[in-house]
Amino acid sequence: MLSAMRLTLTLFVARRVLESLRELFWTHLLTAGIMAMTLFVFGGFLLIQQNVSGFLKGWSDEFKVFAYLDDDVTQARLDAIRTLVLGYPEVEGVRYVSKQDAWNTFQQSLGSQSGILEGLSPQILPASLEIEIDGSARQGQVMTGLARRLEGVAGIQAVEYPETWIAKIRLLMAGIEWAKWVLGGSLFLVSFLIVASTIKLAIMARRDEIEILQLVGATDGLIKAPFVLEGMIQGILGACFALGLLRALFSLVTVDLLAPLGPVFAVDQLAFLRPQESLFLLFLGWFLGTGGSLLSVKRYLV
Repeated sequence: MLSAMRLTLTLFVARRVLESLRELFWTHLLTAGIMAMTLFVFGGFLLIQQNVSGFLKGWSDEFKVFAYLDDDVTQARLDAIRTLVLGYPEVEGVRYVSKQDAWNTFQQSLGSQSGILEGLSPQILPASLEIEIDGSARQGQVMTGLARRLEGVAGIQAVEYPETWIAKIRLLMAGIEWAKWVLGGSLFLVSFLIVASTIKLAIMARRDEIEILQLVGATDGLIKAPFVLEGMIQGILGACFALGLLRALFSLVTVDLLAPLGPVFAVDQLAFLRPQESLFLLFLGWFLGTGGSLLSVKRYLV
């Protein structure tokens, strides 16, 4: 008997939700769309942050200093430079990269676009020393000091290391993190209030029915349940729309725009949102929809 009553009440709530979604279809769809745009913006920041972070980690793991050599450096001088550099405490290893090796690597990096190099000579690229740095030495001041020492070595014409770029990328990541929560928080608040307004419209449209249910002794939970479920559905639909838009945009950028440019942009290293981040967006959608509907029910349904 109890199970039959629960089934009846469940069917009643489901029927009321479906009727409301049908009667106020465009209102609910507009609300879900607004939440989708909010979550799309927030998810976009997550996607950018994830890929920039992965790029930075990969770059840091392969941290190397490149010392470009003078064109007229002799073999004896080259051996002396390698011995000197290997003696530095920050250095783990040194590899000589000839002009031809540098040319071959450059050609491979261009992939299908390597034809643009036709007619050029490997001699346009400088020979270099590829210097591996100890992990504990990968700090700004230490790297700056090492670079200055290398620049003062006879036979080395220039020194390049990614620390400056890594610092700029870290600053960019901090800006993305700040923008994600500030802009995302503002949009969340707007979406939250719009959901509450939509549920308010649904309550006003069914005011007579609600009064009848209260007169016949319906519990507050039974009366409020359809409105809360409507908010949940709006939020989850909005999150699904946002994930779909993000997936489509990601495919457009990586497959249609960047892929033809070859490995220059390291397209193969770009990745879509991880499962846990996609679930987080779904949770945010559920939270926005549920929270907005609960706020409206508490204020307008007595």
